[in-house]
Amino acid sequence: MRRTLLIVLSALVAVLALGSAVVATGGDGSSITRPRLERSLPATFSHLYVQQAQLLGRPGVTAASLHAKAMCDKAGAQRPDAGPGSDWVCLMSWHDPQNPMPTEGYGKFELNVHSNDCYTAGGPSKLTGFLTLTDKAGKEVTNPLFEFDSCFDPQGDTSPTGQRFPSVVGVLGSSVNPDAQGKAGVQLSCGTGAGGCVGTVKVTADGTKLGSIPFKLAEETTSTLPIPTAVPAGAKEVDFTINATSGLATSSPVTLPVQGG
Repeated sequence: MRRTLLIVLSALVAVLALGSAVVATGGDGSSITRPRLERSLPATFSHLYVQQAQLLGRPGVTAASLHAKAMCDKAGAQRPDAGPGSDWVCLMSWHDPQNPMPTEGYGKFELNVHSNDCYTAGGPSKLTGFLTLTDKAGKEVTNPLFEFDSCFDPQGDTSPTGQRFPSVVGVLGSSVNPDAQGKAGVQLSCGTGAGGCVGTVKVTADGTKLGSIPFKLAEETTSTLPIPTAVPAGAKEVDFTINATSGLATSSPVTLPVQGG
């Protein structure tokens, strides 16, 4: 009886230990966190940016001068920003007078983060370049910024960095497609960022006002909104002017042709 009891107790201890290990390595206990990525990515990127600058004959660029900062997100606003996966997105800004940032002030990087606290990152080619580049000697060489690997300290600082970038809101689609009654909609997208996208869209068709559409979108979502007034018969184009109170939008109207107009 005593032997049986000891066997049962030993098995129970083993199960509890296994359960504790699962809790320590999964879910919220993951060593992969948003703050660690937000500290690691700019540091790695800055050193590789300096390497690229040296290849191009720009020795004055330093990691410190770039002031790189990142804001990372995993799988959208509704999911915890922790754990491995290929669904990490980081927005990053840096300062290089010879290569100014786009209007929104940052570039979008996609990360595949592994369970061993390492990751592979790829950024926008318009900012980081393509697979190869021509160096100062005229040779075709590998671009260190096209795609790169890095690791972070699993015991590193996990306090929030406080870095935030606004989402970009824009009009999707290539045309406006009214039905037989002239009713139509417009599809808006809200990109990765903080705070989502809020505002109004003013709509006109060949100079005729069709009203304003209020919108409120979470980051990394799209929505089709109805145009308040029917598109006039024979209209050729519809202009959409976005006024964003949260998020970023181009100040110029987006013009779409009317399908069949």
